[in-house]
Amino acid sequence: MSHRDPPGIVAPHIPADAYRRAAATGQPIVVVHHTTDPAGRPLRYYLLPLVVAGAAAMGCWGLVAALCALLDAAAHTATVIAQTAGPLGIGGITLKLARPKGK
Repeated sequence: MSHRDPPGIVAPHIPADAYRRAAATGQPIVVVHHTTDPAGRPLRYYLLPLVVAGAAAMGCWGLVAALCALLDAAAHTATVIAQTAGPLGIGGITLKLARPKGK
C-alpha cells in the first residue's frame, strides 16, 4: 500500500541522502514550493453583482411595460364609454365627450 500524506503538507518528505548530508555537515536544506497565484479576482466575484443589476433592470422594464399596458387599457375604456354615452347633459349644460366620426 502506498503512503499518502494528508493534504496541505508543503513538502511531504526530504530525500534521505539530503537529510543525512545536512545533519552531518550542518548545511541548510532549502525546500522550494512553486504555486500559481491568480493575477486578479476570479470571475465569480464580478458575476453576482452583474446578475443582481440585470435582474433589477429587467424588473424595472417589466413594471414600465405593465404601467403602459394599464394606461392604454384605461384610455381605450374611457374612449368606448364616451362614444356610447353620447352627449351628457347636467342642469342645462351639455358636454360632448367624443367627436363624431363624420367630421
